[in-house]
Amino acid sequence: MNSKVQLNNLNVYFGRNHAVNNVTMDFLANSVTAIIGPSGCGKSTVLRSLNRMHDLTPGSKVTGTIIMDGMNIYDREIDPVAIRRRVGMVFQKPNPFPAMSIHDNVIAGYKLNGRINRHEADEIVESSLKRVALWDEVKDRLRANAMELSGGQQQRLCIARTIAVKPEVILMDEPASALDPLSTLKIEELIEELKEKYTIIIVTHNMQQAARVSDVTAFFYLGELIECGETKKIFTNPDRKQTEDYITGRFG
Repeated sequence: MNSKVQLNNLNVYFGRNHAVNNVTMDFLANSVTAIIGPSGCGKSTVLRSLNRMHDLTPGSKVTGTIIMDGMNIYDREIDPVAIRRRVGMVFQKPNPFPAMSIHDNVIAGYKLNGRINRHEADEIVESSLKRVALWDEVKDRLRANAMELSGGQQQRLCIARTIAVKPEVILMDEPASALDPLSTLKIEELIEELKEKYTIIIVTHNMQQAARVSDVTAFFYLGELIECGETKKIFTNPDRKQTEDYITGRFG
């Protein structure tokens, strides 16, 4: 499989705090990579570096390179907004825009980037909601406020909003941690389907979830990448004792 994104000696600092230390790894195209590790180990910090979200944090500094399709996304001439169109983000808690309808939530990204005609908007809404298996549940109330949806539906709506602008990479930061088991199952099934078109990188505390949904797993500890490899191997025969101790629950 081809690499979609490569991290080369990635370091992230927040003031004097060296949060991510010299990480080098690849993310494969059309695959799911799970990033696991105890709280505070740098998982979400790595994730947010992939679409330059740290640019918005005062006192942060990123060094090293992140190469996507041969381009360093941290080059000075690269527009961070353009990167965020190519690299979408789904957060831990569903965050639909509260003053908008279901329909307008899906096309919010298009509206930010310019005008869109109604026919085109309707087509984008329908196709995006179908991709996240939400269309049949909401097609008769598209003008209702998005906050009327259940938590699981709101999270699928947020994923629909993300894919509507046709990103290449989707980042997911604990996307099911606030959801009930049935909604979690739907999100996991959706991740499996979405990797046909997208490169997906998911941060999760849930080891069983990582084992179920990912092709590759990366284990982080204290800001360092300890081990990265095929998920089955990481969970059954890891190379590093730290990895084995974390997976078997000896620490973390």
